[in-house]
Amino acid sequence: MAQPPAAPQLSPQLCFSTSTLREFFRYSRSTIDDTISQNLNALVTPSNAGFDPRSTSQRTSRSLGRDVNTERCNGFLDKVLFPAWDSRSRVFEYCAAVASSPDPDDPEATLRELQKKKDSERVIDERLDPYSGRFYPRESRTELLASTLRQERVIEDIVRHRTWEVIQGRCEAPPKDWQAAIDAWKK
Repeated sequence: MAQPPAAPQLSPQLCFSTSTLREFFRYSRSTIDDTISQNLNALVTPSNAGFDPRSTSQRTSRSLGRDVNTERCNGFLDKVLFPAWDSRSRVFEYCAAVASSPDPDDPEATLRELQKKKDSERVIDERLDPYSGRFYPRESRTELLASTLRQERVIEDIVRHRTWEVIQGRCEAPPKDWQAAIDAWKK
């Protein structure tokens, strides 16, 4: 059974390094959520009889319905899945707080101010140059971080929804809603 990756040390540098932030989310999802079927397969007790070569003489499609008992499924949720989701949620919350606070250490703040001043003095004549009216300001680090977090949050919601669908299909008595289940786990 897979173990959730360790949560990174929370710091503004982690958040502003969007490639590192995305890599953490990608790695955490790939070790737990992307391999949910394999993790649940590991919880099923193997047969006692061993392999019978005659079993391959006919092709049968055995549906993998609710074959993980409640105790093992709840153990997996409590020890592996929910801690991984919680560590990602803590990173989301921390980085959202960083993105919503002012950034006094933004290295490009003065460059953006100079660009804004230069663009306000620019004469725009769209008859001579139809593209002269376009202005593409540079995004600040906090705006870029907020955009990255929005994208990753959408991905996270999709991944959690699909993971929960697999759990509901494989576990004997799973909770109906993943939000309620993780809230109960946190208490």
